[in-house]
Amino acid sequence: MKVLYITSTATFSGKTALCIGLGKKFRRDGFTIGYMKPVSTTARKVAGRIVDEDAQFIRQAFDLAEPLEAIAPIALMPKVVEGILTGEEETDFVARLREAYAKVAQGKDVVILEGGAHCMEGSLVNLSAPLVAGLLGARELVVIKYTSALVVDDALGARVLFGDSMIGTVINAVPRQRMRFVQEMVKPYLEERGVKVFAVLPRERLLMAISVSQLADCLGAEILCSPEASEELVEYLMVGAMNVDSALAYFRRKPNKAVITGGDRSDIQLAALETSTRCLILTGNLYPSPLIIGRAEEVGVPVVLTKQDTLTTVEIIEQFFGKTRLHHEKQVQRFQEMLDERFDFDALYTDLGLQPAA
Repeated sequence: MKVLYITSTATFSGKTALCIGLGKKFRRDGFTIGYMKPVSTTARKVAGRIVDEDAQFIRQAFDLAEPLEAIAPIALMPKVVEGILTGEEETDFVARLREAYAKVAQGKDVVILEGGAHCMEGSLVNLSAPLVAGLLGARELVVIKYTSALVVDDALGARVLFGDSMIGTVINAVPRQRMRFVQEMVKPYLEERGVKVFAVLPRERLLMAISVSQLADCLGAEILCSPEASEELVEYLMVGAMNVDSALAYFRRKPNKAVITGGDRSDIQLAALETSTRCLILTGNLYPSPLIIGRAEEVGVPVVLTKQDTLTTVEIIEQFFGKTRLHHEKQVQRFQEMLDERFDFDALYTDLGLQPAA
């Protein structure tokens, strides 16, 4: 059995997407897979149960038989952390992890472990990524989100942290104009220093998108119509603050967008509904006219009503772009396509000692 630990140097780097993509590839090649998120700091209580959304999503995606309590065995929620700090929490977390792992790994060819927000998460209970990897005999694959040429520092630092057990890296979310630089300069530089780069993946608007329902949630807003389209993905934001004569040409510049405008600007709202608009976000708690609701229902575009002003609405939404979980089917499919195009699976299989079925 092989154990692969997908970890990262920063939050929202693409770990969950990579776990799903690799899991699908392993299955296509005839391997039975298991999955575990050893330590979670994002779990929350839902209907009396402790749930990690990433672990729950992957469990459903792969139809795994193991209970969620085994797949995400350690949830460092605020009360647990307080109990550890005060000495009231006496759980042997290492023993809990070993017990859960035994269930998850039974009968599997490959077990994929998903790390937390960063490599040192879990240190409070002696379960940082290096310690977990050592405990479970895993090789680490480190996802590094591109921010600048200094991704080199992240990769080399991860190599120092994990040592020889680190199998390599994936450099993710590289702007298109920097792809050649990363492929031709960063990748060879790292590989000359013993850090294998299995893939350089471009930044994709679709993968940064947020659904209409997520927009409404982050704004504390109400969806007034067409709730059946609330899972559509928004890739761009546009503010409707211009005169009506230029509105239509302006809105045609961007597809799959949310248009933010005042609830009293019916002219702007109608113009937006004539273009590729995923939702209207009406600010100032100003209810739209029946004409707008009728037209929005006709074209299947949700209208979202928020109490915030336009500037505040934009600021709130911009904080969420690229920082939501990649759980949408379209996003998962696109990421899988990118892996199939750009990931060196042959090298990964060789390094892990895996032989695909003929």
